[in-house]
Amino acid sequence: QVQLVESGGGLVQPGGSLRLSCAVSGIPFSICTMAWYRQAPGKQREWVAGITSGGSTNYADSVKGRFTISRDNAKNTVSLQMNTLKPEDTAVYYCNARLVSQDYWGQGTQVAVSS
Repeated sequence: QVQLVESGGGLVQPGGSLRLSCAVSGIPFSICTMAWYRQAPGKQREWVAGITSGGSTNYADSVKGRFTISRDNAKNTVSLQMNTLKPEDTAVYYCNARLVSQDYWGQGTQVAVSS
């Protein structure tokens, strides 16, 4: 059974930081491309950041320089370090694993940025 379990969401003030984690089981994590997506209320889900099996990273322009994606193949986890958070970063954040052409999703974790 494939499972992606996110953690680390919460409420933070503007300018603050959060670190999201996603624990993956049931698929060969080391060969998956991993990504984080987010969905704000009333908006479509959008891609935030991705990391290949080889460790190459890419970011949406809106988070470049503020967010960092990383992976630990020994622990089957992917993380998203979010710094200098803005109110517009408020969303449910989803972990995504892509294996060949198959996508797997976590249940999401809420991030709220507000004073």
